[in-house]
Amino acid sequence: MSIKVIAFDADDTLWVNEPYFRETENEFCQLMEAYLPQHTVARELLHTEIKNLTLYGYGIKGFMLSMIETALTVSNNTIDITAVDKIITYGKALLARPIVVLEGVEEVLQSLKSDYRLVVATKGDLLDQERKLKNSGLDHYFHHVEVMSEKQPKDYKKLLKHLDILPEQFLMIGNSLKSDVLPVLDLGGHAIHIPFHTTWAHEHVDVHIDNPNFRQVEQILDVLPLFISPSSEIS
Repeated sequence: MSIKVIAFDADDTLWVNEPYFRETENEFCQLMEAYLPQHTVARELLHTEIKNLTLYGYGIKGFMLSMIETALTVSNNTIDITAVDKIITYGKALLARPIVVLEGVEEVLQSLKSDYRLVVATKGDLLDQERKLKNSGLDHYFHHVEVMSEKQPKDYKKLLKHLDILPEQFLMIGNSLKSDVLPVLDLGGHAIHIPFHTTWAHEHVDVHIDNPNFRQVEQILDVLPLFISPSSEIS
């Protein structure tokens, strides 16, 4: 059955995101170096972030709160208020980062928009993701934008129901095997993985995928031949 809808992850698929988080994390770990080595602070921060996902979800605001909580933990609640203020400044600077669209993204969207319904399917903070999409200049390409609290099969089922399509009519393109590929394949949909050079540790999975609905490419422009090649079975 032909693909009708192509969904794109946003962060590190359409535009740069994770490197900014890592830069902010490094600043935070340097700030906390008086209490613990930087690698230990980074490990504690990751633990706190994962623990807080069910409370704050994904995105910069939850990251900021997790940095503050980690600072309190590693300092045994002795951190100075000026350091807390600095952490808030780190978070606000992260929110103000310019949107850098990845190379080839607009060419791909332009090429596909006439033949497919294009949607954004991403995790994160709703307000922040809407801001980033608007500032990217890409919003006019998309039929629908779905900011998801999680990317589990049940979340994709909800999206498919909203789009009124079957799983085999859906293709997801993204940089995370855990979030963008495995749940979609589990439902019987199609997925293309485009690795990004920096990936959050929580998104790492070590798995071999042997599924006819799965492709992996080096860069986003490499998806275009898959829609015109007779052997691709994606068109």
